[in-house]
Amino acid sequence: MKRLFAAFAALLISAALFAVSYTNNTYQKLADEYTKKAEAAFDAGQYDDAVDYSAKAAENAALSKAYIDMMLARSNAESEMKIALNRINWAESISADKTFPMAFTAAKDAYASAEGAFGREDFAGAYDYAKQSIAALDGIYEVTPLPEFYIVRPWAETKDCYWNISGRPYVYNNPLLWENLYQANKQNMPKPQDPNLIMPGMKMKIPSLTGEYREGVYSPSKKYEAYGTK
Repeated sequence: MKRLFAAFAALLISAALFAVSYTNNTYQKLADEYTKKAEAAFDAGQYDDAVDYSAKAAENAALSKAYIDMMLARSNAESEMKIALNRINWAESISADKTFPMAFTAAKDAYASAEGAFGREDFAGAYDYAKQSIAALDGIYEVTPLPEFYIVRPWAETKDCYWNISGRPYVYNNPLLWENLYQANKQNMPKPQDPNLIMPGMKMKIPSLTGEYREGVYSPSKKYEAYGTK
């Protein structure tokens, strides 16, 4: 009798602990119902029934715990994925897909993996991938794209020539790279065979050398990062 009472008490306490810890759901409702039946059976001296009911109460309480854990994991994944998507949208709004292409692509790929994991109900995986997506965009900031074109000015004012232009920070930051400018623009020169003859007003193209994103015409009113510093 004592052993029967001990078994019943242990199962009842287990079910009660689950009931206290988790919110209302179908499994928890069943656990509560079986707990009440177990108590009633025990009070009526129906000890075998009491043990059976308390076992069912504990079983459903465990299912309730698993359900709540799953729903919490889902909620955490949804929240983190929302943060990641907002971060990606912000990065795209400042053209990070062009100015930080590797980081942006990594963030997008990680987010796609998060979506896939979420669809498989792997909520822990979705959460981790969303965190990776956010981390990939650490250090992203808005930058003014380097210019794609430069309008040649008179030599007397700026000493414009391929060598000097190439050495400017917003071009190549290195005068030794001047031939890249010459090859890209010689067909627009009055004497293509003579790299020294560039005319004021010429719209000079600045080709990308290392995949850097360039757009627009150079403006002295804009602040550019030096080429090769990012």
